[in-house]
Amino acid sequence: MNKRVAAWPLAIALLGGTAHAANDGPVKIGVLTDMTGFLSSSLGEGSVDAARMAIEDFGGEVLGRKIELVSADHMNKPDLGLATTRKWFDSEGVDVVADIGNSAVGLGVQELARAQKKLVFIVGASSSVFTDKACSPYGTQWSQDTYMFANSVPAMLTRAGDDSWFFVTADFAFGQALEADARAAIKAAGGTVVGGVKHPSNNTDFSSFLMQASGSKAKVVALANAITDTTNSIKQWREFQMGDKGQKLVALTLLTNDVRALGLQTAQGTTFASIFYWDLNDKTREFAKRFYARNKAMPVEAHAGTYSAVAHYLKTVKAAGTKDPDVIRVKMREIPVNDFYSDNVRIREDGRVMRPSYIARVKAPSESTGEWDLYKILQTVPPEQSWRPVSASSCPLLGKGA
Repeated sequence: MNKRVAAWPLAIALLGGTAHAANDGPVKIGVLTDMTGFLSSSLGEGSVDAARMAIEDFGGEVLGRKIELVSADHMNKPDLGLATTRKWFDSEGVDVVADIGNSAVGLGVQELARAQKKLVFIVGASSSVFTDKACSPYGTQWSQDTYMFANSVPAMLTRAGDDSWFFVTADFAFGQALEADARAAIKAAGGTVVGGVKHPSNNTDFSSFLMQASGSKAKVVALANAITDTTNSIKQWREFQMGDKGQKLVALTLLTNDVRALGLQTAQGTTFASIFYWDLNDKTREFAKRFYARNKAMPVEAHAGTYSAVAHYLKTVKAAGTKDPDVIRVKMREIPVNDFYSDNVRIREDGRVMRPSYIARVKAPSESTGEWDLYKILQTVPPEQSWRPVSASSCPLLGKGA
């Protein structure tokens, strides 16, 4: 997930380039991801191998054509990600780009894919704009987004009686949007926001901000930030023993590897929303066992989503009898998504994959039975509550505006 969401203009279509003939050559999938940067443990080689597993599970061929996989590191640089994707589309015959992880990179790639009539599967990138005002008939979003993060936990806790909130928010567009969405969810559920404070991004000292939160007497302190800002906030919250006053700490964005980086001693009790956990059921555990044997780590959100996206694409190509993107983009929305963590999941017209999300709480060390036994699922949130409703969307594919 990326904090620096940059809006890429639709004029990117003017970059030019034409799509290769729809059915020439092999079926070629590109995984564009962060291999070396701050997102690499949650994306990276794990996402590449998840795509490889999906291809292997499918048998390596479709429609009598070999399925090929390529990958590249965008290094969290939008220009590099865009240049790589253009090369893939223009000269290397890549049919679809998957994962990406970084929203600033992803927005540019989605616009280029729209211009060239190629498919893009947004997985790790979390901006909800991909399926809102920047939606594309050639794009789908497979995992978490900021709307889900901002709505699931606030609504659930407010309805349960934790109805007064204080925000510690990263002072830039991502954090402000996250807080705004969460405030709306709290109000709709009957709660109130008693205050908030904003901090610079990539901050190291949160003591003054957290003391204001603690002094607010709010029942819940919400962290509307991400990555190291979130983990640093949680560390200092525990260090100053602020939770001893009975306040709940909620991280609006928290991923599996954030919890691992913090450790259970520090992260215990933190409530957050999630889109995937390896220990959900027998099917997810079986997949996780296979993934672990290959990668020496359990799959996390982006890994599961990349597998799901690639597997569904290949099933659709087989069912459609072609890899023509204009046929496939429609057919993908007609065929339900079924895999190790998807049960008859539909893809909405705006590209949102309508899977359920989950409310989770980080376990105490005494509750954990092993290195990857990190949290407990408290509640399943149905898709209709997890994602932005059609009535609130500005995606033109839903007939809701330009």
